[in-house]
Amino acid sequence: MKILYAIQGTGNGHVSRAREIIPLLQQHGDLDILVSGTQADVRLTQEVKYQLHGFSFIFGKKGGVDHYQTWKNMDLFRFRSDMKKVPLRDYNLIINDFEPVTAWACRSQGIESISLSHQASFKSRRVPRPQTIDWGKLILSHYAPTTHHIGFHFQRYDDFIFTPVIRSEIRELNPTNLGHYTVYLPAIDDQHLVPLLQQIPQVRWEVFSKHAKNGYEKGNVTVHPVNNELFNQSMASAEGLLTGGGFEGPAEALFLGKKLLVAPMRFQYEQQCNAYALKKLGLPVIWGSNRNWLPALKSFVDTPQRHQFNFPDETADIIAQVVNKYGR
Repeated sequence: MKILYAIQGTGNGHVSRAREIIPLLQQHGDLDILVSGTQADVRLTQEVKYQLHGFSFIFGKKGGVDHYQTWKNMDLFRFRSDMKKVPLRDYNLIINDFEPVTAWACRSQGIESISLSHQASFKSRRVPRPQTIDWGKLILSHYAPTTHHIGFHFQRYDDFIFTPVIRSEIRELNPTNLGHYTVYLPAIDDQHLVPLLQQIPQVRWEVFSKHAKNGYEKGNVTVHPVNNELFNQSMASAEGLLTGGGFEGPAEALFLGKKLLVAPMRFQYEQQCNAYALKKLGLPVIWGSNRNWLPALKSFVDTPQRHQFNFPDETADIIAQVVNKYGR
């Protein structure tokens, strides 16, 4: 069986999940990997056969998407050209993790494709989401259309939704607590974060920044360039995690039993939905309308969290079900 696995390259969550799924897909057939997008810091160890430009949301430095750079980076002519590059009919199974080029190419050619992603869970009306009017709903619905959907979320809100894929490297960690807090907020410059975190001097902060080329230390705040292994070690030994409204990072922190505070990116509907779901589960959120983070950060440090999430290791079974049901 020939399998194509198309992966969104914006953000680290898609690529991190793919690192767990790729070896499982390779057990079922001849696998080719396609990645589009340019914003991931985590890299695949396996060969990528197709590297496409795609559509990437460009992170800003003040807590939101940089709309100007995002639109500037888009190239519709290249997108349409890329849609024709991949011989989709050569494959018996096409699996898509929110990757738009192959999704639209499959749709235009009448070829079945299967969403295997967190975004696929939003096909269910049972998934929590704020009751707001947001253009991001349209993007979430039409960005990468597929014919079938397998989703991941913090809870099993529907029969096609499973709990998060927790990477083996996270499952194998031995969590400890050295008292520091790990920080990953890719849409905020460390130059903005450090002065804020220094105002809570009784704890240490380990910041992983997309915007820092070199590590440095200022008082109780240490800043590192993004590094997957170092980040995992930091989170495993932390008291808690301060991060954005993504999916994989918060899920891994909850799996490890860490305190969690999320600050979803402004103008990013999916992250708003994730934060809303976590809020309903009793976790604290800093919303984009909150211009003064200091009280929320102090409360996060001072307030214990008691939660227990069961994210069983069922990824191999899910992949087997997908291959057996949709492979041809």
